[in-house]
Formats: sequence, structure tokens, C-alpha cells
Amino acid sequence: MIMRHEDGMKVASPEQIQAWMKQTMDWIQGIVAQNKFVSGTGLPFDEARVVTNKGSKKIVTNGPFGEIKETIGGFIIVKANSVDEAVEFAKGCPVLQGEGNSMEVRKIAKGDGIH
Repeated sequence: MIMRHEDGMKVASPEQIQAWMKQTMDWIQGIVAQNKFVSGTGLPFDEARVVTNKGSKKIVTNGPFGEIKETIGGFIIVKANSVDEAVEFAKGCPVLQGEGNSMEVRKIAKGDGIH
């Protein structure tokens, strides 16, 4: 599941961030308690780079930064018996409290040469 934030320019207060982090950790603990948590982490901007292709030249820039329209705040991998079960986990994510934020649910490729 990918946590998407619609407006990277909005900056929360330290108190808001602390409250949201607690809510997020509580949400993850609920998944852990069901033995469905695999892995997950936030994706900070510190020392991030973007590599693009311009013709045959690879361009490396600092970023991404909060000025972009949408940011990926983090991800979580769960053991779900179906996409629908993963969607139910996603519905409980505190990131959805932010207007326009979303949780993207995807399967992980099986490594079978097809995906």
C-alpha cells in the first residue's frame, strides 16, 4: 500500500505530525496484531534524488521536494488473502484524514517472469 499526499506544500505543525505519527503507529500495530504486517517505512525528502533521462543523458537532480503536486509519504506491505482485504486495511490508514490524500493498493509481483 502506497501512502500518497495530495499537496506537498502543506506543512503540518510539529504537534500535528506527532499526533498523526501516533495514529499511524497504532494503525500499524493493529495490522501487526493480526499477523499481517510484513514491512513499511516513511519516505523522507532528506538526501533524495531524482534520475531522469534526457535524450541519451541521465540527469540527477535533488528532490523530490514538497513543491510538487503529489508526494509519496511512505509504504506498507501486508500479508493479505485478497486485494479486498488489503483495501480494508488501507481504509483505516490515518493518512486518509488529509483532504485529497490516498492509499494505493497493489499486489507485489510474484517474480514468476510474468510480472
